[in-house]
Order: sequence, then structure tokens, then C-alpha cells
Amino acid sequence: MKVNKARQTAIVAIFFAIMLIIQLLSNMVFSVWPIPIKPTLVQIPVIIAAILYGPKIGASLGILMGLMSLVTNSIIILPTNYLFSPFVEQGNIFSLVIALIPRLLIGILPYYTAKWFSGKLGLAISGIVGSLTNTVFVLLGIFIFFSDVYGGSIQALLGAVMSTNALAEMVISAILVTTMIPRLKRSKK
Repeated sequence: MKVNKARQTAIVAIFFAIMLIIQLLSNMVFSVWPIPIKPTLVQIPVIIAAILYGPKIGASLGILMGLMSLVTNSIIILPTNYLFSPFVEQGNIFSLVIALIPRLLIGILPYYTAKWFSGKLGLAISGIVGSLTNTVFVLLGIFIFFSDVYGGSIQALLGAVMSTNALAEMVISAILVTTMIPRLKRSKK
């Protein structure tokens, strides 16, 4: 039992380190990126770990992703920080819901999607589901809890995100999950 727990802790630590590196590199690259599309990439290790190691490890990494978002949005001040941090102006308890619950679900839903579908198509669908889980639940939370902040015009913001970032995130997630999972499964044996 202790070996299994130690192995799980090591897996979570390795994937979390990868997530931190992706977050750091994304912040650096997207700060000078000339294109307005700035996809979130941190969910990809969560999706991959969920498929490879199950929903428990996936959910743990999803919560860590949510905590990364919470900390980042509490420290680096941007106009939309209140959506993910209750510790900034206009933030509240619902900011925690948006920061944590969608990310928790990223660690669960792709695992079951991969179990439901098989082969490369199943992996691609799992990558898309993981990416969409983040996008849909975050945007739904914003719409439900913060629609009045922009004077009722939050639909334009949500539509822009859905038509740009969400598409890029789905494609990137599908490609990376489809190519990386078979290789990682071979090295896992």
C-alpha cells in the first residue's frame, strides 16, 4: 500500500512540475505573442495523467491546476482576475468555484471518455473533452456568477473566447493527447 501511495505521489509531482513549466513558458511566450489567440495549455498534462493513471490522480492534478490559477490571479493583476480569485477586487466565493471545479473535472471526464471510446479516435475525443470541460465550465461559471460585471454584455466576451481560444485548445489537446498517450503507455510498461 505504501509503495502505491508513494508512486502516486511521485506521478502527481512529476506532472505538476510539467504543468508549472508549461505555465511559465506560456506566460513568457504569450506576453510577446502578436496573435490575439492565447490558448491555455496547462490542462494537457492533467488530461494525459487522467487517461494514463486514472481519475484520482487526474482529479488531484486538476485541483492543483485550479490552485495555480487561483494563486496566479491573486498575484498578477489583470482586468479579469476577479473571475478566478476571491482575493482581488470584485472577486468572491464564486471565483473559487470557477477556479477549482472545472479543473477538477478535467481530471475526471477524459478518463471516462477514453474508457468509453477506443483507439486514436478515442484519445482525440478525450483530449477535446478535457479541453472543452475547462472552457465550457469556466465560461458557464462566468456567465452564471459574473454576467452583470460587464453591464450585461458578457456574452460578447464569452463568444470571442469560445470562437478563438477554445478551438485552438481543442485542436492542440487532441493532437498532443493522441500522439503522447501511446508513447507514454509503451514507456510505462
